[in-house]
Amino acid sequence: MANSNEAARELGRILRRKRVTLPLTLQELSAKTGISPSHLGRIERGGRFPSAGVLRKIARPLGFGEEELFTLAGYLSPRQGDTIAETPPVYSAGLDPYVARVLAQETPEMQRAVLGILSILKGLARTVSPH
Repeated sequence: MANSNEAARELGRILRRKRVTLPLTLQELSAKTGISPSHLGRIERGGRFPSAGVLRKIARPLGFGEEELFTLAGYLSPRQGDTIAETPPVYSAGLDPYVARVLAQETPEMQRAVLGILSILKGLARTVSPH
């Protein structure tokens, strides 16, 4: 299990990558969320771990679902059924069932990292889609 400093750094990296790919500056994200750019910067650098209230405010502007971001932050645990063959609900949206089952066997840290990467890729796909 990662310690809290490692968890804060990893979450900060995910949030920064997502913000930069949108692209949004810290000032633009601050304007959308009401959170100061300096506080957002500390979160991205891993110096601060965001509260649930901060996560709620930044979820939508960064293109995260609230549940997805809470899971990435470790506030929510991925829900698993009694058997490994069941797909945890948090992963069922948009993931191939096989991939979801394999991911459910990984550590929470690995799950958060993979979900963060997938979220970034989904955001990129939305920005380059011809619609």
